[in-house]
Amino acid sequence: MSSAPVRLVHSLWSFALRLLTDPTYFTALAAFVILGDAVLTQLIIRFIPYTEIDWETYILQLELYLNGERDYARITGPTGPIVYPAGHIYVHQLLYTLTNSGLSLWKAQEIYAALYLASLALTAAIYKQAGGVPNWVLLLLPLSKRLHSIYVLRLFNDCWAVVAAQAAVLAFGHGWDAVGIALLGFALSVKMCVLLYVPGLLVILFRRRGLLSTVLHMLALAGTQLLIGLPFLLHHPWSYLKNSYEFSRVFLFKWTVNWRFLGEETFLSPTWARTLLAAHVGTLVLFGLFKWCRSDGGVWRVLERGLRSPARAPSAAPLTADYVTTVLCTSNLIGILFARSLHYQFFAWYALQLPFLAWRTRYPLPVRLALLLAIEYAWNVYPSTALSSGVLLGANVALVMGIWFGYPEGRAPPQAKAAKTE
Repeated sequence: MSSAPVRLVHSLWSFALRLLTDPTYFTALAAFVILGDAVLTQLIIRFIPYTEIDWETYILQLELYLNGERDYARITGPTGPIVYPAGHIYVHQLLYTLTNSGLSLWKAQEIYAALYLASLALTAAIYKQAGGVPNWVLLLLPLSKRLHSIYVLRLFNDCWAVVAAQAAVLAFGHGWDAVGIALLGFALSVKMCVLLYVPGLLVILFRRRGLLSTVLHMLALAGTQLLIGLPFLLHHPWSYLKNSYEFSRVFLFKWTVNWRFLGEETFLSPTWARTLLAAHVGTLVLFGLFKWCRSDGGVWRVLERGLRSPARAPSAAPLTADYVTTVLCTSNLIGILFARSLHYQFFAWYALQLPFLAWRTRYPLPVRLALLLAIEYAWNVYPSTALSSGVLLGANVALVMGIWFGYPEGRAPPQAKAAKTE
């Protein structure tokens, strides 16, 4: 008589194990995770107070635009002048319409909740497309306190750039490079952080399509910025370019999450900025020379084939989604590692990529989880301390080094896959 309950428990246990371990159940588990996080996000909106930081400034800046102002130098708000490209304005023009001129915060929070869930769904799709990550890792994605705050309790514009960039990564993984360029162009028009993907993207496009096509795709990316910024470029071009794509801007030391242990004088010094830039470029060059073309005979062979026949793809094998995703996310991680200042909202730039990147290392499972926990800890210490910024630096460095000695081209390099199909 007790066999029926026992069979039920056994069936539920078997189903749970399949959800957590069987790749064929990856999508089902992703759906459960997204549904559960939707409930969690609503509870956060309901019970945790909203904190005003930049939303009011976004709206006031937008109203100046709606009133006819096209000089970026004169579009300002309570926290300062506008420092984002024109896509930021168009996004908030839509939000302005949907939120009763920005006054209905609960509507804005619900829109950002939907945006957060879209980000989660895109992340799951990227993980599934690339492979090499066990199902149960999806359970780690909703656990970030800071990430929920960035989306639904702060309403930062970074979220729009991140979601568009995630969609671009998914498109590039599919080989839909034109779609990927359009999506990355939109993301870049909201926030310049998306430029961190470009070094990795150059390697992918060159290997996949050749020199000429790579140049054309980069021109198309630049063209999206010209098109989106046209209303401002036609009236005050220098003001727009200077304020929306300013590379020399120095962030305040008081808000930084990283490099806190250096002290303000060193942090703000031009010498330190140049040092970080050199380290950033140098690390990218090392990955390009020794890691990202390894499966195709090395970078010099790829360059030789690409320059000899610029209209043809120099890669001997189709690039896998695993390779594309790993290179793009690693390129982004390297940029974050060497950024002079990381504000709290910048965590969104790579938060949902961290588990994927941890599984591109050869570290034992406890070390991978410890790195993820350390990074989450560092981003949740407010204000940041010498200890928290040191922990963040150490974890980010360990992750980059782990990828270097682990799977910098993904767990299934393109050449290995091609060998099976020949």
